[in-house]
Amino acid sequence: MRKAILLYNPLSGRRRGRRLADVEAALSVLRSAGVEASAAPTRAASDATDQTNQAIAEGCDTIFACGGDGTVHDVLQGLVGSNAALAIIPLGTANCLAHDLRLPLAPASAAQAALAAKPRRIAVGRIEYQDFAGHRGTRYFTVTVGIGVDAYLFYKLDPLAKRRIGMAAYCAKATHLWLTHKMENFAVEVTEEGPSRRAEVSQLLAVRIRNFGGVLRELAPGASLERDDLRLVLFRTRSRLAYLRYVLRGLFGTNWKVPGIELLHSTDAICRDVASSTGTNPRIFVEADGELLGTLPAEVSMVRDAATLLAP
Repeated sequence: MRKAILLYNPLSGRRRGRRLADVEAALSVLRSAGVEASAAPTRAASDATDQTNQAIAEGCDTIFACGGDGTVHDVLQGLVGSNAALAIIPLGTANCLAHDLRLPLAPASAAQAALAAKPRRIAVGRIEYQDFAGHRGTRYFTVTVGIGVDAYLFYKLDPLAKRRIGMAAYCAKATHLWLTHKMENFAVEVTEEGPSRRAEVSQLLAVRIRNFGGVLRELAPGASLERDDLRLVLFRTRSRLAYLRYVLRGLFGTNWKVPGIELLHSTDAICRDVASSTGTNPRIFVEADGELLGTLPAEVSMVRDAATLLAP
């Protein structure tokens, strides 16, 4: 590591008043190690991507995403396909990727871990979707894609509540949706070894990491950044009890088999609308790494050897 930039989200997490102090602590560690390091706030998702591209063009070999999974996601869009490395200072609400990588949560310690880390190339997920203006969009992801109920949660989540009360906002909204949301089916086609498979589901998760931390913990057993595929979770049910049992399975770390919920490995998934009994297509939402993107149709795939990651 010779030249690095720390891109920090001034609104991420619940300790915004300490954001500059956290970033300065990480900068101090890097500069003490002889790294030419600077910092800049991110302003929006597109700006973070542009800032990453500019930093790489100016010779930065390491881009630090200082924030939560959303900040990592935004930086990743400008980093995929380059030789620059991604490092993380976890300053967000959930920090799922940081939990999976077992990164220290203290900024100075996270910076020290990046200095000591051995760079490794990883595959990343890719999602094509329809944005809210009706155009096709593409994003890369490192944590998960959610289509259906999971993405509807982010559609309904109040950003101000998230900033004010953190994970409690997620839990409150998830509970409300579990009790009230009308789950709509959509069609999914996946490829395993052999012929493709088709199913109707109320939710699909395409997962890349094993440990989400917090109450979710192991959301999709068998998922791993070390693999070049996705761990798909197919909810072939609208049963609220099945959804609850699946969440509790992860919370208690059990190996329960939940009827109607199937896990499999695949490198792709194609999702399309299914007309309802009224002849209309309900909007099925799409999110990636906790960022609401748009709606169906959507296609999830893998990009091998896509990015360099610094982690223990």
